[in-house]
Amino acid sequence: QVQLVESGGGLVQAGGSLRLSCAASGRTFSTYGMAWFRQAPGKEREFVATISTGGESTIYEDSVKGRFTISRDNAKNTVYLQMNNLKPEDTALYYCTREWYGGLDYWGKGTLVTVSS
Repeated sequence: QVQLVESGGGLVQAGGSLRLSCAASGRTFSTYGMAWFRQAPGKEREFVATISTGGESTIYEDSVKGRFTISRDNAKNTVYLQMNNLKPEDTALYYCTREWYGGLDYWGKGTLVTVSS
């Protein structure tokens, strides 16, 4: 059983920044990839970014490339999402999830990001 707890969301003006954190339970954090997804009101959940076990490989959804950075600290069992130059369309509930053998098996409850124009 893995528990994921997101934090760091809030209200920010367009152009501002936020850093989201996702803390994972357990002692095997360094053995699996992690990803961030988001779900805006009235829309389906969508992929944002993913990071490999050691952090050497990352992939981003096109609309966040150059603005968001995913990183991880395996010593702290934590994955981060640094979000810069935020736009109103980034408003969503942001979730972290574990990647395991090609699937996504554990999810956090999410942290809300609201970007005002």
